[in-house]
Amino acid sequence: MAWGLGFVLVVAYHLARESLLHQALDSRQLLLAVLITIWGTRLSWHIYRRNRGKPEDYRYANWRQKWGRGFVLRSYFQIFLLQGFFMFLILTPSLLVLRSRSGQLKWLEILGVAVWLAGFFFEAVADFQLRRFKQNPENRGRIITSGLWKYSRHPNYFGESVMWWGIFLIALKTPAGWLGIISPLTITLLLTMVSGVPLLEKKYRGQPEFEAYRSVTSAFFPLPPRKKART
Repeated sequence: MAWGLGFVLVVAYHLARESLLHQALDSRQLLLAVLITIWGTRLSWHIYRRNRGKPEDYRYANWRQKWGRGFVLRSYFQIFLLQGFFMFLILTPSLLVLRSRSGQLKWLEILGVAVWLAGFFFEAVADFQLRRFKQNPENRGRIITSGLWKYSRHPNYFGESVMWWGIFLIALKTPAGWLGIISPLTITLLLTMVSGVPLLEKKYRGQPEFEAYRSVTSAFFPLPPRKKART
């Protein structure tokens, strides 16, 4: 639940620092601060509502049992410090912007905002559709296959990745802005190959409904459903 708000806190700190040093903030700094605040606040609120009153996340519960006595120390390094490191990488383009003053917004920044909005739409709408689906008792134990989930098995993850590509475009014209590409590359790699798609789908492997869904639906990029092979 603290993941999104951690980004907001870091950006707020740098924004306050720049404001004290230079009195006024430029348009790119304010734009990035607003976008990240909207994203981080919505994500944390969504995760809070989803997990309120529920037991510990099954992934952490499994690690707690597997790691035994070393859980506290290992979780400090493998969960908390590691997430801080990834937060730093993902925030790289934003930090470059917040530490420089680069003038008025131009066409590249406008394109970046458009990309960010597309990503935010996918993430927010997919999360909303999934929440509504799970609220129906008739859907207990079932897999959502409608709405944006008809075209991607993880449209919310796709939207998350797209948003950070938009942030990278907004920051590209700042000094050393090209270094910011580490941000979308990191989050896309994490979501598609590490802690996102693989870890979540491992939970459902072997379930007939999920296997049928997986056979016709793209894992990440939204695509038209594949036709089932004739038997």
